[in-house]
Amino acid sequence: MDFKRNIIITGGAGFIGSHVVRLFVNKYPEYRIINIDKLTYAGNLENLKDIEERSNYRFVKADICDYETMLRIMTDNQVDGIIHLAAESHVDRSIKDPFTFARTNVMGTLSLLQATKVYWESLPERYEGKLFYHISTDEVYGALEFDDTLFTEETKYDPHSPYSASKASSDHFVRAFHDTYGMPTVVTNCSNNYGPYQFPEKLIPLFINNIRNRRPLPVYGKGENVRDWLYVEDHARAIDIIFHTGKIADTYNIGGFNEWKNIDLIKVIIKTVDRLLGNPEGHSLELITYVTDRQGHDLRYAIDSRKLKNELGWEPSLQFEEGIEKTVRWYLDNEEWMNRITSGDYARYYEDMYAGR
Repeated sequence: MDFKRNIIITGGAGFIGSHVVRLFVNKYPEYRIINIDKLTYAGNLENLKDIEERSNYRFVKADICDYETMLRIMTDNQVDGIIHLAAESHVDRSIKDPFTFARTNVMGTLSLLQATKVYWESLPERYEGKLFYHISTDEVYGALEFDDTLFTEETKYDPHSPYSASKASSDHFVRAFHDTYGMPTVVTNCSNNYGPYQFPEKLIPLFINNIRNRRPLPVYGKGENVRDWLYVEDHARAIDIIFHTGKIADTYNIGGFNEWKNIDLIKVIIKTVDRLLGNPEGHSLELITYVTDRQGHDLRYAIDSRKLKNELGWEPSLQFEEGIEKTVRWYLDNEEWMNRITSGDYARYYEDMYAGR
């Protein structure tokens, strides 16, 4: 079958990536979607079991740092679009092991960019009709005070953690490839995502699982740090819109207009989980355990998404209370998925399945 477009989505077995892959596979049967994922601890092909047999979907287990493999995949599949989500993303892990973050987020992005450049420049039409779309984070902007300021697309970069520094560097490489070689690129910076299929080291699924199992709920410092929360399916919709209608070489911020102090968010999670489990209200408040604050912990992130709304017509579809209700229900209804992903059995299963591919 000849496809209208051949699109690589990196990190497509991860949390956000799996939602983007599913959206594109279902919405665009005329596109071939090639999901490239290394299947590290956070990559789980169970996230995509509902589409794994679709004729316009292909999975390739590969490392984006492997330049020769990236070039071969692009050439073999005549790729004309890249949606680059593959990244190490957990701040605590970056503090303990910054080298892994530099390798994947910086050198992996550079490897992908160079392979894309070499392949597209070998074509008669070169960059015409092509796009390299790089997904980044609001953390590259640094931190905000407790006031009414927001991160805009013009905010200067000021990363404070090894994770955000690695993402900032990758963003600069993407923009440099446009400025130097004329590669058509776009960059987006998003706020904290939440929703189904998130690896349970992140706050919301971790706390849902800990409440269900009556484990402590570790809260950094006093829990006063503020984050803007975005439902993952709304983020996937934004990526779809920007990929198809965004302006080349531009930047778009994607946020939920939905700021919460960590401690207030945690209390909403507790209230929701207790209600859905049939526990008395406030039953799990005693699980809150205050721990030493994270090193270099940014006070507040908040994204201004008005440019994306005004220029491309996107805005969040869910209020936070509705989104958190859907999210809690999903994790409680998918206890088997949670148990497997926390045990590591899924990783060994898929490692064996795709050995040698």
